[in-house]
Amino acid sequence: MIFRGNPAIRVVAFLACQVLCLGTSHSQVTEGNPLGEEISRQDHIYWSYGGQTREGYTVDRGLAEYGSVLAFEFHRALESLGPKDRWLDIGAGEGQAILDYFGPEGWAQRGRKAQVVALSIEDRRTLRWQQTAATVESGRLRYLYNRRLREYSVEELGRFQIITDVIGGFSYTEDLSQFVEKVLGFLEVNGSFYTVLQDVRSEIETRKPHYAGASYLTEITNTDGSEGKICTWLKSISCAAVTCEPRTNWVPPIEAYAIRKVCDNVVVPPLTPTHYQAGTPPERSFRLASPKPSPAPQRPEAVKVEASKKP
Repeated sequence: MIFRGNPAIRVVAFLACQVLCLGTSHSQVTEGNPLGEEISRQDHIYWSYGGQTREGYTVDRGLAEYGSVLAFEFHRALESLGPKDRWLDIGAGEGQAILDYFGPEGWAQRGRKAQVVALSIEDRRTLRWQQTAATVESGRLRYLYNRRLREYSVEELGRFQIITDVIGGFSYTEDLSQFVEKVLGFLEVNGSFYTVLQDVRSEIETRKPHYAGASYLTEITNTDGSEGKICTWLKSISCAAVTCEPRTNWVPPIEAYAIRKVCDNVVVPPLTPTHYQAGTPPERSFRLASPKPSPAPQRPEAVKVEASKKP
């Protein structure tokens, strides 16, 4: 199951994270960024290993867990992929789900396996990954690390029929609208993005946040100050067909999303980050940005004057 860390433990964990030797700095702190300190703390969580790995930062989710937590259609969609199709797994960690897929019980016959790309901020490859990669046809299995999704281009990665994210970038990013825009840019038309969020305001339920006295883990505020919902925001994306599936049997409850790209003219309503507290995953709040005003139409008189100046 997926668990949200106890807020009381976070302070202790943060202090411990500060003494980690990271080698290369991965901080996104920028001058004047009010979220910079928390983002820096989050980077320490990403780059912790061994006994220093933050409790709740899971890197070994298998394919069975993907099947149980993602939208119900995911199993069928993955099973239907053929050798020319492509699957991108964001926040893949050790790549356990992909290794399971390439195994003998991987939801499809070995000869029909898709081309798969694992994406991770850190290099979490194991001996099993290396052994599996050595037996797979060249180019069919890739593991990319040390960069975030926003740092890749379509020319570099290509496009995919399926993209998954199980408590990866979708749950951790400080720029949710940019992240979704990038994901949809990597999808083929009629391809689908399968992901989840923990402890959010559901579109059809009225339950309170899971932890007493705490906020929802990811929150949206509408332009008028009212409480928004992740599902409603996703459904407002142009060229996207969205289904949302609440799962109250998980602790804390989750909401699973299937986002199918139906055309190329994708427009993601922008969100402005207003709060970010490092964690596994972090607490985040966003405000729906007001749409940019359309340019005022030119008066007919002005058009005539302009036209009269032409020779």
